[in-house]
Amino acid sequence: MSDVSDVQPETPPAGEEIHLPGPSVLPITAAAALTLIVIGTTIDWIWSILGLIILVVVVIRWIRDTRREVSTLPEEHH
Repeated sequence: MSDVSDVQPETPPAGEEIHLPGPSVLPITAAAALTLIVIGTTIDWIWSILGLIILVVVVIRWIRDTRREVSTLPEEHH
């Protein structure tokens, strides 16, 4: 008779791999830029312009980073 600790459970075959993007400051930076845009509408338009410039730069960088990450994924994940 075999002991319970001797039984090796069968591991199911690996399914689809999950891809999680790495940590990034881009989402919080975009939120701060949007906050500057909103605050600038009540205080001074210079804050809105500054927020808009930051937001455009962040969105361009975010898209570029995402495209680079997607291009490194295996073909079946596209």
